[in-house]
Amino acid sequence: MATTISVLRERADGESRVAATPETVKKFTALGAKVVIESGAGLAASIADADYQATGAEIRSEGVVNGADIVLGVQGPEGDLLAGANPGAWIVASLDPFTRRDRVDAYAAAGFEALAMEFMPRITRAQSMDILSSQSNLAGYKAVIEAAGAYGRAFPMMMTAAGTISAARVFVMGVGVAGLQAIATARRLGAQVSATDVRSATKEQIQSLGAKPIFVESVAGIEGEGAGGYATEMSAEYQQAQAELVSSHIAKQDIVITTALIPGRAAPRLVTDAQIASMKPGSVIFDLAVAQGGNVEGSVPDQVVVKHGVKIIGFSNTPTHLAADASALFSRNLYNFLSAFWDKEQGKPVLDEEIGNAIRLTQGGQVVNPRLLG
Repeated sequence: MATTISVLRERADGESRVAATPETVKKFTALGAKVVIESGAGLAASIADADYQATGAEIRSEGVVNGADIVLGVQGPEGDLLAGANPGAWIVASLDPFTRRDRVDAYAAAGFEALAMEFMPRITRAQSMDILSSQSNLAGYKAVIEAAGAYGRAFPMMMTAAGTISAARVFVMGVGVAGLQAIATARRLGAQVSATDVRSATKEQIQSLGAKPIFVESVAGIEGEGAGGYATEMSAEYQQAQAELVSSHIAKQDIVITTALIPGRAAPRLVTDAQIASMKPGSVIFDLAVAQGGNVEGSVPDQVVVKHGVKIIGFSNTPTHLAADASALFSRNLYNFLSAFWDKEQGKPVLDEEIGNAIRLTQGGQVVNPRLLG
């Protein structure tokens, strides 16, 4: 019997993405799976039901997960939406396990195997499965575009008969996937770009994109590099040195993009009220970490806050503002993951230990992931 993969319409406020596209439906069908899509699931991402049907999906308005072996989501579905799924069914999505532990416990109690895609290890063979990278890449781009829209001036230097317009100065704080894309996007728009990070290894990456690295040189031995390439929390000494450096640099900037996030923890504070006050009126700050407490003092999700004449903006869910592209990348991540482990004889995916143990939250009625048991 064919493995049934079900895709629900996202219920979270403001969520416009969808976990499957006609492209991935076609690929899953080619593997021998049956794909069931909830009616209207792709509309916010500009995908009509007919587009899914044309590539082999069944569209249902009710009973979408009845008989499902695998349920795909962008965000984890609530337990009541999973009634009818097969015992031991996989729930594959971004599950936010640290702040939604109640939902993880509900998955365990219902006997589902919950697989958190954001726990995907950052190893070479899993790069194509990494939802954090694919979505952060778009978020970094969108942050610059939104900041440019809020900034009341041009980005590139313009030499005209009426005089010269200076290039906008853009400062990117945090040079992960989102930060690197923000640098590249700001450079394409003609801005003069600088960037900083707690990881010294990013200096060459910044320079390779044509930006100026701004690094604390007076505090030795602090790399800021954690397991899997993620940033770790800075020491008190480094935080103080960085604050002094940023304070002198930020006052000269027109646009600041902050991107610093630490998995499972509140976002580190990078920009204080005093530093905001040092910026020129009309400057713009985009806080990509606003949904996790914010890198910027006073930032509020989905609101424009004006402090000291500076606009502070940030979305609670930045990738959803690019729903079509974000869905395309997210759904490919899911397909790349499941297809990599697809056993042709069994007609379903079979996980190995390295990746399976990393992303599996629940199994056999229990919470099993070490990151949730410590």
